[in-house]
Amino acid sequence: MPKFRKILLFVAVPVTLLGGFAFTDPGERYFEIAKNLEIFGTLFREVNNFYVDEVNPNRVMKVGIDAMLKSLDPYTDYIPEDEIEDYRTMTTGQYGGIGAVVGTRLGRTYVIMPHENSPAARAGLKVGDEITRIDDIDLRNKTYLDVNKLLRGQAGTPVKLTVKRYGQEKSLDVSLSRDNIKINSVPYYGMVTGDIGYIYLEEFTMGAVREVKTALMDLKGKGAKKIVLDLRDNPGGLLMEAVSISNLFVPKDAEIVSTKGKVTDWNKTYNAPEQPVDIEIPVAVITSSRSASAAEIVSGVIQDYDRGVLVGQRTYGKGLVQATRPLSYNSQLKVTTAKYYIPSGRCIQAIDYSHRNEDGSVGKIADSLRVAFRTKNGRTVYDGGGISPDVEVEKSMIPPILLSLDNKNLLFEYANKYTAEHPSPKSARDFKMTEAEYQEFVKWLANKDYDYTTQVEKTVEDLIAHAKKEKYYEDIQEQIKALKNKIYHNKDSDLQKFKADVREALEEEIAARYFLEKGMKESSFDNDKELKAAIDVLNDPARYNKLLNRK
Repeated sequence: MPKFRKILLFVAVPVTLLGGFAFTDPGERYFEIAKNLEIFGTLFREVNNFYVDEVNPNRVMKVGIDAMLKSLDPYTDYIPEDEIEDYRTMTTGQYGGIGAVVGTRLGRTYVIMPHENSPAARAGLKVGDEITRIDDIDLRNKTYLDVNKLLRGQAGTPVKLTVKRYGQEKSLDVSLSRDNIKINSVPYYGMVTGDIGYIYLEEFTMGAVREVKTALMDLKGKGAKKIVLDLRDNPGGLLMEAVSISNLFVPKDAEIVSTKGKVTDWNKTYNAPEQPVDIEIPVAVITSSRSASAAEIVSGVIQDYDRGVLVGQRTYGKGLVQATRPLSYNSQLKVTTAKYYIPSGRCIQAIDYSHRNEDGSVGKIADSLRVAFRTKNGRTVYDGGGISPDVEVEKSMIPPILLSLDNKNLLFEYANKYTAEHPSPKSARDFKMTEAEYQEFVKWLANKDYDYTTQVEKTVEDLIAHAKKEKYYEDIQEQIKALKNKIYHNKDSDLQKFKADVREALEEEIAARYFLEKGMKESSFDNDKELKAAIDVLNDPARYNKLLNRK
């Protein structure tokens, strides 16, 4: 899916440890536990008996548990029985189903992306197909979770979909057999220049290291002399996968990460267990403000050993380790048990994880609150708020008009229309909309509803409200009127002003129809600022070595 539509998703890192309470006397601790559990039980009984309306015990208890855990940190979660399968999918990348990402948009259910060689792909399902029924169950007013439950099931079981396809009047009945689906941790790798290989690692699920190693070896076989490892928006995952993937680039027995928690007997240091694939090939790792957890371990190892250059934005800052603990009735607790520390000795956990920017990134942290550490070559690095890149690339702003077009499903709809009316291009990388084709899109939008308000317009409206409240409005009315005339948006002019952004997003949507996820990724390369910066630094050995303080 387009990079501006990525959903922040954090996956647990399994390490075993369960902390206790901060009481010095064990007897006092257990008395306090028993006392408060008894209070809670009697409180709930009284509420259930006497509250004016009927109380749903499952809902009330879930709200209470969530509130309790939220007071600890954002990553300690209660996982009820009906969410266990989704949790397992996150950690293993495996599930039983048809092998397609589906989504609900404006009350309709669409195929967003079939996985290659999946039952969905083999049955001919396409990006943009609208699913109206599953096993004769009407999907109107069904949520994403409802649809997901209907699609998933044991491998080998049949499922029938009724599908509407753009340009076809009659619906299609598609019969499939569910299969065990493994979501690729590396959905794309390839050569981005004559001697630079590119690996996009989306998450650290089970077996991720095998996919990264296969990609690395294949790219070297195709002539790659330098490697870009893309960890943007990677939410993390399994700790051992992070250790093993780091090991591909650093020597055997090198320290990768250590975990430290309340019970010191359970603290552990993880060293590189195998011989590496290549400890010399130049590496650029691309990070974003949503690169987190295991992605930060790999980034931090590369930086601490001066093994490669980090390019992009400061990472998320999640240096906490979670473990899953079984609870009654097949539910589970994902609980924070330790902090992890990368080779320089720093913990990248954000000092204040409860307050973040709108995009999830860490806010500015005063240097006085951060501790300095040293990389292998003596470079200064800091703890307490993610990992700062060696080559910073300002994050691109998404224009409000693009957000509106996407939220209203108009890019998605037009990509369906375009694909039905045009033959497949030779490749995603060569595909570009002509100026005439873009203007056709603009013309198609003429009677569509996609109005929006920019942040500047909101600020002016706030200014007007405060000016009226404080009785200054009449004094500045003419200036505000002139300001409004200059900044208030016009959809037609915005479609031209932000043509490059809108056209790029539309080209990615169209490329996905022809070439699936790999096509969407390749279509984005020409306008990828971070990738361009990574290529530039890899192609400049003097700058690369200077950044790493190599003599």
